Amino acid sequence: MRRTPLLVLLVATVALLPAIRSSGADHASVRRATLRNGLRIVVVRDALAPVATTVVTYRVGSFNAPPGFPGTPHALEHMMFRGAPGLSAEQLASIAAALGGDFNAETEETATRYYFTVPATDVPLALRVEALRMRAILATDASWARERGAIEQEVAQDLSDPEYRLFSRLRSLLFAGTPLAHDALGTRESFDRTSAARLRRFHREWYVPNNAVLVVAGDVDPARTLAQVRTLFESIPARQLPHRPRIRPAPLHASAFERESDRPEGLAVLAFRFPGFDSPDSAAAQVLVDVLGSRRGELYGLVPDGKALSAEFDYEPFPGAGVGYAIASYPRGGDGAALAAHVKAALRRAVTGGVSPQLVEAAKRRAVTAAEFRKNSVQGLALAWAQALAVEDRSSPDDAVEAIRKVTAADVDRVVGRYLDLDTATQALLKPHEAGVSLTARPGRHVESPASEPSGPVALPSWARKPLSTLPSYVPPPQPQDRLLANGLRLVLCPRPGSRTVGVFGRIRTNPDVQTPQGKEGVADLLEELFPWGSTSLDRLGLETELDRIAADETAGTHFSLEVLAANFDRGAALLADNLLHPALPEGAFETLRRQKTEALAGLLDSPAYQARRALREALLPPGDPALREATPATVASVTLEDVKVYFQRVFRPDLTTVVVVGDVDPAHAEEVIETLFGSWTAEGPPPDTDLSPVPPNAPSSVAVQDPGREQEEVTLAQTVAVGRGHPDYYALTLGTEVLGGGFFAARLYRDLRERSGLVYSAEAALEAGRKRSTYVVAYGCDPPNAATARAIVDRDLRFLQEVPIGPAELERAKSLLIRQLALANADVEGVAEGLLERSLNGLPLDEPVAAAERYRDLTAEEVRAAFARWLRPQDLAQVSLAPPQT
Repeated sequence: MRRTPLLVLLVATVALLPAIRSSGADHASVRRATLRNGLRIVVVRDALAPVATTVVTYRVGSFNAPPGFPGTPHALEHMMFRGAPGLSAEQLASIAAALGGDFNAETEETATRYYFTVPATDVPLALRVEALRMRAILATDASWARERGAIEQEVAQDLSDPEYRLFSRLRSLLFAGTPLAHDALGTRESFDRTSAARLRRFHREWYVPNNAVLVVAGDVDPARTLAQVRTLFESIPARQLPHRPRIRPAPLHASAFERESDRPEGLAVLAFRFPGFDSPDSAAAQVLVDVLGSRRGELYGLVPDGKALSAEFDYEPFPGAGVGYAIASYPRGGDGAALAAHVKAALRRAVTGGVSPQLVEAAKRRAVTAAEFRKNSVQGLALAWAQALAVEDRSSPDDAVEAIRKVTAADVDRVVGRYLDLDTATQALLKPHEAGVSLTARPGRHVESPASEPSGPVALPSWARKPLSTLPSYVPPPQPQDRLLANGLRLVLCPRPGSRTVGVFGRIRTNPDVQTPQGKEGVADLLEELFPWGSTSLDRLGLETELDRIAADETAGTHFSLEVLAANFDRGAALLADNLLHPALPEGAFETLRRQKTEALAGLLDSPAYQARRALREALLPPGDPALREATPATVASVTLEDVKVYFQRVFRPDLTTVVVVGDVDPAHAEEVIETLFGSWTAEGPPPDTDLSPVPPNAPSSVAVQDPGREQEEVTLAQTVAVGRGHPDYYALTLGTEVLGGGFFAARLYRDLRERSGLVYSAEAALEAGRKRSTYVVAYGCDPPNAATARAIVDRDLRFLQEVPIGPAELERAKSLLIRQLALANADVEGVAEGLLERSLNGLPLDEPVAAAERYRDLTAEEVRAAFARWLRPQDLAQVSLAPPQT
């Protein structure tokens, strides 16, 4: 239930604009209706997978918070998960978990959205949940008191992030005196003064059908879905809406400030007041943002020139106004003010004499082309429609792309003159701490947790009982074609309906911990960072120019990818192969990157976050283990360009590579293209063993890493587990882990740490399984005085899994969640490819989800209990805390 910054959603929306010209009328796959009570509905049919997403968006957000109570919309978002009349919190959690657990909510400036992604046959259940929550909520003083603890932990989590604090301060300066001066998060003080009655009143005022938009996207029948919506929602009464504030920012004046950071890198930021998405200048502003952020542009040029570690331009539009950010990073010990001056000079050079018409056309081409990719994700498609209709007041996402199509270079120049005012820019510097980090070994602190038994079965409402009474069947997608080229490269061909795009995703099985020569730690990172510098036939700018011509996204390295329109697949694949197999590795770029990495490592190794990760590895692994190797300034300084070239030749091998081609492509043609481009790739000698050997069980330990920038204590508990990805007990441990940490409030950790006690905002449990070694991890964040209590609850819940068989209802719910998740994984093209790659690199059959579904279905409670008793050792958990300094 985290808030998603509007920047992320708007950038996603623009990036998902349709690649076809809108005719002004809806395609046959789109159906619309407006109910008598004012609820607007759009149903978009997309047969990518037998999955659908429902999105209910209420046109209310942080703009509408009552005076003196910032965060009220965010608090109500949290309470929407505490149930409604006719649907208790436990019932809601059980239903959501059984449906696959893919549900969430986001509060923004002008909107709050709630979404479910479920198997298409389960859409009526998701719709009924939303109809009940639209009518009323079960916000009591007792339930709000518990949820207040969780939301205040979310506040502490964000305030422990120095970048969040920096950008919050920027907004307060750019929009002082307006609702834009703060985001949707809220404050501890306002939540302490908020009552359940206030939240019920806010729901009654704003959560009404005439203030909502419902989008359903996926493999659904539009007419049947509209009929279901009418039945469930049309009787909900409309109400008159409260007054909406307008944004009238005061004149802007230049300002500057600095903040300290616990991060290893600093930031130099220049912020400008930009148009909002309701401005006629918004399309030209989006094109300008893409031009300024182009890897062919002046701003990004600071990176290859060695003046910045990274550089980008971002845009965060709101109603009535927006923010443009130029952001560059530098290593600890660098000069942030000097970098800010370089950023300002780069922006001035970029627009002097007018913006580049070539970059304007490239930006437009990418925006229009990328729209086709929205069809590659059912959830992404639904969210794009919800954003367009409920937030941007458009009739469809097509409207934005049509506006971008019409943008000219003159339009962009006009926006530059009006908004990119370097004289009134707000400058912010995030400066890394120079002081070192304190690590403290903590003795084990035992706290008795309250006596608690796992919850009994939850009686579901009658309308949910029958659909969820039996375990679902897993219907796999059509099996891909599996090929092995003569050079050992594995090629997986997976044609998919939907968009006119093709994705190429590849991985090379490698492990720098065992393949890096002694004393050359860091050579693998240097090689990865050199790939963007082009190939032996195309330099950095030449490669970027060619990619811009076909609006393709390409990445080379041990994880490589290409996303391109189907019509440009051949050319895109050729550019990817050339970059991957024949990297330029230029001497000048190598010298720059080596210097930058040496400087950056000095700050990284001393940073609290890195020290916490290092402490956890040392607690889990025996001395001298290869995974304890680390790059240092000295080892990176010793690496030569010849070392990089030798490492490339040794590590990049076709017989350790899997390539997945997925999308709108003929398998025979794709095979011909890949074999032509990659078939001559060779390697010398037998392939090396890249797997780390199993390790002995770790001993218990506890270490605290002090972080002066934190409010919240971030706790990680972990232990080694001798169960690899292919071990028979993997499935029993995974099923038990879902009972422990999956399905939100239905999970035991969420129930005990959040729903009942309000100690945490989130708690995660995971079996991180490799081929030969694995780690079991539990993580949460809480106020420091509560850390020991939370740890005791985790220990207790783990022991229950070892000692007491899971009850029938809880076991069936976890099984249903896992089986439905297997189906939901097919609703995203990139997710399909990543799943195939993961199975290939772990030596599993490509159709392993079929066997997984059957194994989950057949597992007994006793098998799960026995697996946890056999492999988990709660008494041996290593604990590493990233904590505020002790006072």
